[in-house]
Amino acid sequence: MAKEDLAAEAGEKQEPAPRLASTFAELGICKELVEACDLMGWKVPTRIQAEAIPHALQGKDLIALAQTGSGKTGAFALPILQELLENRDVQHPFFACVLSPTRELAIQIAEQFEALGAAIGLRCLVLVGGVDRMQQVLAIGKRPHIVVGTPGRLLDHLTDTKGFSLKKIKYLVLDEADKLLNVEFEKALDDILKEIPKDRRTFLFSATMTKKVNKLQRACLRNPAKVEAASKYSTVDSLKQEFYFVPADYKDCYLLHVLNERRESMIMIFVRTCESTRLLALMLRNLGLKAMSISGQMSQVYFLSLKCHTQTIRRLFHLVG
Repeated sequence: MAKEDLAAEAGEKQEPAPRLASTFAELGICKELVEACDLMGWKVPTRIQAEAIPHALQGKDLIALAQTGSGKTGAFALPILQELLENRDVQHPFFACVLSPTRELAIQIAEQFEALGAAIGLRCLVLVGGVDRMQQVLAIGKRPHIVVGTPGRLLDHLTDTKGFSLKKIKYLVLDEADKLLNVEFEKALDDILKEIPKDRRTFLFSATMTKKVNKLQRACLRNPAKVEAASKYSTVDSLKQEFYFVPADYKDCYLLHVLNERRESMIMIFVRTCESTRLLALMLRNLGLKAMSISGQMSQVYFLSLKCHTQTIRRLFHLVG
């Protein structure tokens, strides 16, 4: 057979890639949540949303590879909220639990749940360190629909808070599972998994498929659908990346030049240490720029007060320490 015939035969066997939905309604999302998406400015589903949501709505467990900024919170929040809506006549306290490796991410996830569920009276609770535990106990007593937390603080309440249990949850979400499986979270995560029912739906989201993530999905998920919207080193399409190669002694001067060129933008700068955040913010303020420092050494109350002033980050500038 001629090479041309073989190529033609191979071409005939190739199937075109399936068309992804261009609206949330096409994905099967109900009218109330479509309207909520519109209010948040979500007009077109992201790739991870378009690929993951149909499987989730079919009742499948899910393992999804997606990077930060890809819309993955919507990919697991919308199916959970839709099931709550479909059974709105029944009280569903502690309906879903979302685990996050950091308190900042937990707060962001809870904010998106609350925004999407605002019209339906959704109650969402954040359980993270750095916040007064008694306030959290009082919030638990209000029996929220969604619990979002970091493993350590969630386990603290499961162990010590009377009447708090996740034995009836319907959904477990492990966000950034590759980080949740670090040594610092391993024991807490194992203990939490012992406290929740095996008869549940599990969504596992990770930036990479490590050996630990693969082992966890075999242990926790039942015949999951697998979707992938990220490669190991990929970034979101909307991110503009520039690299400045400058003398180390003049790095601050070049940084100031870049900041002055973008004075109309809100900018986030990453540095290597907590002390560097304080010193850099002090230097920028002395040079007439509005700047504040955020680091792991600050209290959660202080972090939340700063967050009120920084709801939208329009540009990211990465300063290599």
